[in-house]
Amino acid sequence: MRPGRDNIAAPDLPTGLAWVGTEPESMPALTAGGPALVHFVEYAQLNSTRTLPYLAEWHRRYREAGLSVIGVQAPRFPFAAEPGNAAAGLRELGVEFPVAIDADHELWSAYGCEGWPSLFLWSLGGSLSWAHFGEGEYRATEEAIQAELREMDALQDLPEPMAPLRVSDGPGARVIPPTPEQFPGGSWQRPWVAGEDGEDLALDYQAGGAFATVEGDGEIEVEIDGEWSTVPAGPFPGLRTLAEHSRHEAHSLVLRPSPGVKIWSVSFAPGVP
Repeated sequence: MRPGRDNIAAPDLPTGLAWVGTEPESMPALTAGGPALVHFVEYAQLNSTRTLPYLAEWHRRYREAGLSVIGVQAPRFPFAAEPGNAAAGLRELGVEFPVAIDADHELWSAYGCEGWPSLFLWSLGGSLSWAHFGEGEYRATEEAIQAELREMDALQDLPEPMAPLRVSDGPGARVIPPTPEQFPGGSWQRPWVAGEDGEDLALDYQAGGAFATVEGDGEIEVEIDGEWSTVPAGPFPGLRTLAEHSRHEAHSLVLRPSPGVKIWSVSFAPGVP
């Protein structure tokens, strides 16, 4: 969405943050050279991971044209505040742009974020040009990036916006809301621990896919409608794919993790009819 006014200035980067990748000098320095995209994520949260392939491609496409991209890892889970865990998770997701570890949610509060992911595009000079919360609006976001780059050089050759990476991302795609995220430990602040809270975790869902946020060593035996497979819990805590479906489908799910493995949440991707 476009901001309601054109004089919203970019908050500067707090000192003392840990970074995955090279720490930028400052937001004024970034926006002095061109537009800057700031993307708040949680590497172990489903909606965030689904947006990151678009961010990675925009970084690749437009960095030579003048776009700076930085991420902000705003942890939802305790393990995700550890720089080593975040670095491993972001590397697995193909993230090459710098990411700040906002362990105390200082930047999160300065930007007024309310959920993951949250995206802000700052123009040359540091005024807010575009913002988007949650998944979606990928083409509109890329068009906003291109508009800012053409303000710098109207004649530069820019590619056609990316094609949707998923059917559910396409313009006008009809998407069925999935089963809400489940917190088997009772809340998002407490995990379900295999061996302490039970041996098996069973639930039914309707979605385009199922995912678990996991911490611990060992593996997870996964049963979908009576068919078993195995998913590694490690080597670092993060989001694990349990099942992916071509459409919105109904299934029964049973998880049987190794003793001590923590299941923080089970989340579900939207699917098309």
